[in-house]
Amino acid sequence: MSKRDYYETLGVAKNASDEDIKKAYRKLAMKHHPDRNPDDKGAEEKFKEAKQAYEVLSDPDKRATYNQFGHAGVDQQAGMGGGYGGGASGFSDAFSDIFGDIFGGGGGGRRDRVYRGADLRYNLEIGLEEAARGTETKIRIPSLEECGVCHGSGAKPGTSPTTCTTCGGNGQVRIQQGFFSVQQTCPRCGGTGKMVADPCTACHGEGRVKKHKTLSVKIPAGVDSGDRIRLGGEGEAGVNGGPSGDLYVVIHLKDHPVFKRDGDDLHCEMPISFATAALGGEVEIPTLEGHAKIKVPAETQSGKVFRLRGKGIKGVRSHAPGDLLCHMQIETPVNLSERQKELLRELDSLSPGRNNNPRAQSFMDKVKAFFE
Repeated sequence: MSKRDYYETLGVAKNASDEDIKKAYRKLAMKHHPDRNPDDKGAEEKFKEAKQAYEVLSDPDKRATYNQFGHAGVDQQAGMGGGYGGGASGFSDAFSDIFGDIFGGGGGGRRDRVYRGADLRYNLEIGLEEAARGTETKIRIPSLEECGVCHGSGAKPGTSPTTCTTCGGNGQVRIQQGFFSVQQTCPRCGGTGKMVADPCTACHGEGRVKKHKTLSVKIPAGVDSGDRIRLGGEGEAGVNGGPSGDLYVVIHLKDHPVFKRDGDDLHCEMPISFATAALGGEVEIPTLEGHAKIKVPAETQSGKVFRLRGKGIKGVRSHAPGDLLCHMQIETPVNLSERQKELLRELDSLSPGRNNNPRAQSFMDKVKAFFE
């Protein structure tokens, strides 16, 4: 029986890229694999057919021969020692080429692997005034830096690391599990591909040492809790000459005794006397820029909010500053003298009606309606 065209078998065009061919084969291999289709001869044949097509089309030389001479060309090449399409080992190699990236990298590996250093996080607590105006501060952080004695090699001066005998310098080992070939990081060298027979006494073979360093951090005006400031290259040193990681300074605002921040707005509670609330007056309130005065109209109720435009904070990404919202809190007098108590009783006796206590009267009306 004549063989199907390999491109037709995989369902791809003749100008398909290597990635398209790989994806098509992956899909067919998963669908028709014998382990997923036990006792299904048809699926087994389709699986073998797809495998053979992929083995040819994934190899540049074999694909070129097939494109020029068809099946006759690749069959002759197989008979001359370039065989493919055989037993389990042939499949496992092709299968691992496709799925190697899922399990930690493709075949071959490379020596002297370099790794980027880890990023670091530093939590910085600052006051509200510092956040509003911006500041510059110094921080001291622990970090891993390249060992100055062995220059990051981990080997004692005058010696050099040797190739790992377990992975052969690839940094990865392949574990065969039936048809599947899984690649994992070499447990002996940790993926570096090297072994240190005579370790550096300063870093004990690690290539990096623990140190503390002091950095200057510029805090831009308007930062808020949760904002991050990135200091490039100030994280941990890389491995085998790899680049250093970054340091992220995370801002946290301290509680303020007067203000509470809500985005770009500020809130504060302003206590006023009973007389000022009833008769009206002028009160002085604090702002981040100093003091300001507001006029309190007569008959102001507790909880009334006065807004001062532009007296909040201009955020890092804002075009204009927020507002300051003052919440009026009418303060009940304490430590009254007998004369003060007498006057309050007299006032209370003179104001029993709706006109003097509108909120209380409204509440009583609601209660009465509820029980009726």
